[in-house]
Amino acid sequence: MPTRVYLIRHGITVDANQRRYKGQIEVPLSDEGIKQAERLAEFILKLPAPPVSRIFCSDMGRALKTAETIGQPLGITPVPLKGFRERHFGAWEGMTFDEIKAAYPKEFTSWAGDPLNFSPVGGESTMDVSLRTLPVFYDLVKDRWEQTTAVVAHGGVNRIILCDILGIPLTHIFRVEQDFACLNIIDFYDGVPVVKLMNYVPELCHHA
Repeated sequence: MPTRVYLIRHGITVDANQRRYKGQIEVPLSDEGIKQAERLAEFILKLPAPPVSRIFCSDMGRALKTAETIGQPLGITPVPLKGFRERHFGAWEGMTFDEIKAAYPKEFTSWAGDPLNFSPVGGESTMDVSLRTLPVFYDLVKDRWEQTTAVVAHGGVNRIILCDILGIPLTHIFRVEQDFACLNIIDFYDGVPVVKLMNYVPELCHHA
């Protein structure tokens, strides 16, 4: 049996329709986001695989609440890890795309030209997030033969993990979609990862 990882994005938040760069701003799940997590837990319980033995998550509220909701019927208390936090957008946090473009035109141009390495003032680049996230992720699955681990994180973090596994350059990170409360299944065979499912949201809770 392979080592299995359920990589999950948190449920939909109360401000999801505003399309702002939340980054590390704390935003709670909406009622629908909690329902999404409940439905996802039901789906995971029905999967023909070794039961989830551990749940790790970002230490941000929206990911932790999602992980707690998933863990409740499994009888598992999630372990929050700072390494799985969403990217910090620095001075841009809480702003919309258009607001950033208007308030920081030079920086916006730099970001458009080098999205991998550019970071807003006080924030992180995509590469920064990669360097703090990937070692934490791979350490969780090392030497965990025939066990199933769930990781609940954020859209940006999940994209970085999936790009690394699939060999996709991080310059193409937005070619990988991650909807709210989506499930990705990754099996490791002697340390070699195989993506079995990506960006799947059980039909009954897919409203995002």
